Amino acid sequence: MVFDQYIGKILSFPNMDHFSAVEIRTAYLVLKNDEDTDKSDARRFVYSELLKLVNLGWLKKLVSTKKGITSYVKTDLFDVELLNIQTKYVAVDKAESVNTKNANTVSDDLSNRLNGYKSDLLEGLGEAEEYKNLRNEFPKMHDSLLEKYNVVRERNARLLGKIKAIEILIKQQK
Repeated sequence: MVFDQYIGKILSFPNMDHFSAVEIRTAYLVLKNDEDTDKSDARRFVYSELLKLVNLGWLKKLVSTKKGITSYVKTDLFDVELLNIQTKYVAVDKAESVNTKNANTVSDDLSNRLNGYKSDLLEGLGEAEEYKNLRNEFPKMHDSLLEKYNVVRERNARLLGKIKAIEILIKQQK
């Protein structure tokens, strides 16, 4: 069974645990960087990918009794290495076609920088989510966790600005 490279990358982050399909969809849209992708279609696609992992036993689907909100957690069966192997086939094909067309160009450098910022943003999203969850679990630590949460959110906002600037430059290059 082959998984989407972007979903694989998002889920491979160790701090990406206890998440919703909408959070994965948001990260997917940021990482994929395709303005033509419809949010509803992306949500359905992400949900189908998550469902594959639930059926394999890699993820557990949880529905809160109070609000009926669905979230997912990684199980002990979750295997990052196998997930990365499954997604590399698609990633290698795309990387080879890009590298052979225009190696060492400004556009490639910008794309590499953009991908780095997107990875940092995904990691920050997981970190912010975890601080938010910890604040709910440990009310006595609310103030210190809130401060850390706000720092991560500010960093993510700066990363979004960098991503937007580079995306504009890449469009101008084309």
